[in-house]
Amino acid sequence: MAAALLPEAAPRLLTPETLRSAAKQSQGIHLVPLSLRRAIKRYLRDQDKAHMNRKVLLLSTSFDRAKGTGAELAAAATRGALLDDPNAPSGAEQRAARWKVRSTYGDIGLQYREDETVAYVASRMPAIYAACHRVLREVRRRLPEFAPAKVLDFGAGPSSALWALRAVWPKSIEQVNLVEPSKEMQRAGQSLLDNLKGLPLIHSYDSIQELNRNIEKHERGHDLVISSYALGEIPSLSDRITIVRQLWDLTSDVLVLLEPGTPQGAKIISQMRSYILWMEKRKCRKVEKSLSRPPSNMKSIVAQEASLKNGSFVVAPCPHDGRCPLENSDKYCHFVQRLERTSSQRAYKRSKGVPLRGFEDEKFCYVALRRGKRPEEAWPLDGMKFETLKERHAKRKPEDLIIDYDDQFPSEQDEEVPNDGGDSLVPYASDEHELSLFHDSEEAEEEEEQTIRADLGGGWGRIIYSPIRRGKQVQMDVCRATKRDASEGAFERVVVTKSKNPTLHFQARRSLWGDLWPF
Repeated sequence: MAAALLPEAAPRLLTPETLRSAAKQSQGIHLVPLSLRRAIKRYLRDQDKAHMNRKVLLLSTSFDRAKGTGAELAAAATRGALLDDPNAPSGAEQRAARWKVRSTYGDIGLQYREDETVAYVASRMPAIYAACHRVLREVRRRLPEFAPAKVLDFGAGPSSALWALRAVWPKSIEQVNLVEPSKEMQRAGQSLLDNLKGLPLIHSYDSIQELNRNIEKHERGHDLVISSYALGEIPSLSDRITIVRQLWDLTSDVLVLLEPGTPQGAKIISQMRSYILWMEKRKCRKVEKSLSRPPSNMKSIVAQEASLKNGSFVVAPCPHDGRCPLENSDKYCHFVQRLERTSSQRAYKRSKGVPLRGFEDEKFCYVALRRGKRPEEAWPLDGMKFETLKERHAKRKPEDLIIDYDDQFPSEQDEEVPNDGGDSLVPYASDEHELSLFHDSEEAEEEEEQTIRADLGGGWGRIIYSPIRRGKQVQMDVCRATKRDASEGAFERVVVTKSKNPTLHFQARRSLWGDLWPF
């Protein structure tokens, strides 16, 4: 099996020096774009900001209560009934009960009134944008040829995912369909997008059923479908499966599901991932049975074409398509994206008496699935040889050990005289300084696009949780494929020591939570 996956004529692009750039998937601290921060400021300036801190606190409290009421609502509620929060306290906070009406097709969610929408934009939108940008950026890196033209955003809210889509694929997106049942959220999204140039064609719908009624059947396919922080607001598992099946039917290429980085969010992502993979495997088995029968003219041709379209595989984060190895364990798969807090977050978020930090960590869970079959690729470390530390020291030459102290310390003539001109000083935290940072990040991303990428084969594991660095060894928890076809996976502890493999040890010391690891 391994020989079949390693064609001799294929050139090897990976080297021990390029493994690090291919495995890099995590981001440093994320800076929310200046255009989005100005749009949020403009939106909040036009709203009633009285008691804004209390509105943000009530929104956070309602989210916390919603985490524990999903099972009770799913068990006690009947279709067509109003779903109130059973854990909502009495008194003034009773108004925070925000469950919506259950529809025939299971469109359940939290209702967002005007106060909650304003608090959501001020406190939660930048973090959700950062998480969406992190996930979509990885999809772009893993699928360099993928450039979506038609996009569906389910549970769009104030269009957080749309801002991330424009940042990742600024030129390819031509049409965006937004599905958001809350009218207040729709108005907020429209207000934030005002005065922006180069926007794609945008249509808003209240539900998936309205979307299907307003577009032709042959036009329902979307290159990219994304659902961010929406499935967790649906308490019933059967309703979640119904909605995800509808989203998958509307997907012609890639589906991205994104949820908060909590045990409940990880469970939802794992369930939806397992369901889509199981559903497509069942379709493939049916097609294989039809192909095994004696061919009958046109039917066999149709069956062969259907077999090429059926199937699905995980683009990220999982390196395999098997059962999640963290199921029925005390651990759950999630990731972290750090972002610099915006002025609205610093102004309206509370910190229980502790000075508010200038950044926050957004924990999230996600899965990106693609139609078709996973490509068979050679594993990155196949045929690659590494030296031990002892072998590397044996090859050193005596002249390499001589240190030229003249080169280590600059002389007085080489020191540059600082320019005291007033134009060179930039005020702290000014717009000019922020713009220069964004230009630098754009140049870094352009250079990053030219670097080598990790393929979609099963040879790249995923680092879960932060690596542990102890002396000259690094310990990493890695989710990896155990078979060459990536049909099964396992969760393993990988230990890399400097004495046995200094090259991989150098890479391991610089690896972060969410990066890939070669096998």
